[in-house]
Formats: sequence, C-alpha cells, structure tokens
Amino acid sequence: MTYDEINIGDSASFEKTISETDVYGFAGITGDFNPAHVNQVYAEASKFGKRIAHGMLSGSLFSTVFGTRFPGEGSIYLSQSLNFTAPVFIGDTVKATVTVIEKLEKGRVKFETVATKQDGTVVIRGEALLLPPRA
Repeated sequence: MTYDEINIGDSASFEKTISETDVYGFAGITGDFNPAHVNQVYAEASKFGKRIAHGMLSGSLFSTVFGTRFPGEGSIYLSQSLNFTAPVFIGDTVKATVTVIEKLEKGRVKFETVATKQDGTVVIRGEALLLPPRA
C-alpha cells in the first residue's frame, strides 16, 4: 500500500509459534548466546524457571508484517521502540500487530506495535515509523 492508500486505524498481524530451532537459529545469527535462551540448567535457576526466547526475536515479527503484509513490499523501516512486558517461552505463539496511529509529513506513517501470546498476554508494546512505498 502507498501512503495515500493508508488510513488511521488500518491494521495487520502476523503469527508465529516460537520453536527451539528459532531460538538457536536467532542465537547463531546474532551471536546472542545468553544462557537464559540456550542453557536449560541455567534457565531453570532463573526467575522464569525455563528458557526464554530472545525479545528481539519476537520484536522482529513486526518487520515481517511491515515488509510482507502492511504496508508491504518496498516499505522502509525508519525507527522502532520496544517495551518488553512479559517473557516468551519456546512453544508460545506470538501475534505481532501493527496499527496506523498517525500519518506524518514527508510520506511517513507512525504505527502502534503490539505483540501478544496465545493467552492474550502482551509481550511487547511500542511504536514504529515507516516510509511506505510511493505510488
């Protein structure tokens, strides 16, 4: 969608179940081998009691929405704020939802970004700024 086709309140989502393979793959790609993510014994002694997925793994699902669904191909991600509010565990299904909250000058659009788990728990809340494709 182009800037002119986007309206305040427009929304789109993407859902993914986080697997052990996702966590190890993300660790390998980023180099983040924090034991909270990859070491079961360490994680069992943590406040969460088991391994947690990388917060940025769940946060990256917003990029999936923006680049493939809404506004879609050709969108340029300018900025993103993320507040992590609850852990995501292996096996959780995360739904990343983006909603237009403001259309700005120079063709930019501000989005509310919210990620929830299968039980409705909000795991991430933030805002993003995008430059959608031009007509």
